[in-house]
Amino acid sequence: VQFVQSGGGLVQPGGSLRLSCAAAGFTFSNYHVSWHRQAPGKEREWVASISSKGDASNYLSSVKGRFTISRDNDKNTTWLQMNSLKPEDTAVYYCLAGSIYWGQGTQVTVSS
Repeated sequence: VQFVQSGGGLVQPGGSLRLSCAAAGFTFSNYHVSWHRQAPGKEREWVASISSKGDASNYLSSVKGRFTISRDNDKNTTWLQMNSLKPEDTAVYYCLAGSIYWGQGTQVTVSS
């Protein structure tokens, strides 16, 4: 079972990044997916969720309108498109399928 993340990196304020998670070894389409993040010295927080069919999504208020969660069940992949990034978005980002399968985490740093 794998939920492999890619993307992330260093970006200037106002920039964009796209994170992805590719699932293998489990039935991806059975699970709702969420993204979470953990900033240094802070607890992990939920960022966004999408239903198993991709027909409903929810966002943390501070990212609403800037981040977009999506998925393609044929490709067993989910994405988090992050636009208008701010320094306070700096964190390690994680994907999660259901409450079981975590991605390995990827660093996002927003800095000039």
